Amino acid sequence: MDCFEDLRDPDEFIRAAMQWHFGPRTGSPFWLGRARTLGFDPLADVKSFDDLALFPNVVNELRHVRVEDLIPRGYAEEARPVGVYESGGTTGAPKRVVLLEDWLVRNVSLWQSSLAEHQVQLRGNWLLLMPSGPHLAGPFTQRLATLTGSVVFTVDMDPRWAKHLAAQGRADEVDAYAEHVIDQAVHIVRSQDVGMLMTTPPMLQRLAAREDLAHLINEKIHTIIWGGAHMDPDTRHLLRTEVFPQVKLIGNYGSTMALGSADERPGLADDEPCVFDTLAPFITYWVVDAATGRRVALGERGQVVMHHVTKSALLPNNLERDEATRIAPRHGECGDAVADVAPVAVFQGEKVTEGVY
Repeated sequence: MDCFEDLRDPDEFIRAAMQWHFGPRTGSPFWLGRARTLGFDPLADVKSFDDLALFPNVVNELRHVRVEDLIPRGYAEEARPVGVYESGGTTGAPKRVVLLEDWLVRNVSLWQSSLAEHQVQLRGNWLLLMPSGPHLAGPFTQRLATLTGSVVFTVDMDPRWAKHLAAQGRADEVDAYAEHVIDQAVHIVRSQDVGMLMTTPPMLQRLAAREDLAHLINEKIHTIIWGGAHMDPDTRHLLRTEVFPQVKLIGNYGSTMALGSADERPGLADDEPCVFDTLAPFITYWVVDAATGRRVALGERGQVVMHHVTKSALLPNNLERDEATRIAPRHGECGDAVADVAPVAVFQGEKVTEGVY
């Protein structure tokens, strides 16, 4: 039962996951309590990935749930929490999830394999120009760097403050804060051996705007991984072909509430849409009509739904604040690949503001 993550058949995987998360000895206090209000029996009624649509979207409840109640009882004393991580707070108070050691190890292994497909040699130190504190990007990067004998240079970034300023129309202060962050990154790039940079599109564009720094990045950094905010196709093409022609530029799309991300499909041409393939069966996406909840046809646009199903957590049927084009997955995996991801203007009654993340 506790090894269901290794099952190859997607529907068998789902059925075994339901046994784990809703078994009285193995399920988390949150899901065992929530099961009484679902209106269906996950043990009997959830037999395939399609049946995840039966679940309500519970992520808003994670603003207030005790984090201990999210850990499945089946771990007993072996859960090994790495930390508690929060959403960006774009649509209200942050939501919280617990990252457990076993999922961190598996996720980093999958990420390492994905980077190998991009022919990225994990050499050189990292500069992590991403949100710090309760945000999720850090632990995955730190672990991967440790495995490869690298060190990670970090710069503090508080995206909530930038979003707060932007929402109030204080654009000058957003610029001043972002440039303050960039100044710290400049000192690291100039004074240290850095081979890999991970940052957000808004910060990458600011790096690119400094011509001397863009030249230095082309000389010293061999790979840039971007994510956390959205990049339009024209900007992606410009950065790949004119600004950083000597650097491998790889997109990464995910969510804290999915406890992970999808990587850019290897082999895409500079003028092709940026397609993201998920970590199926653990993290899967659907692209749906937000009004009906039904998946749109391949090639059509809709809103992204994310599912996380692992031994460590169950977070199904989460309607995200993004829209995308539905693409067939590379190897016939369950779920959808997504392309040309962009934020919706309004989500859950709140205006979506990205800021620096």
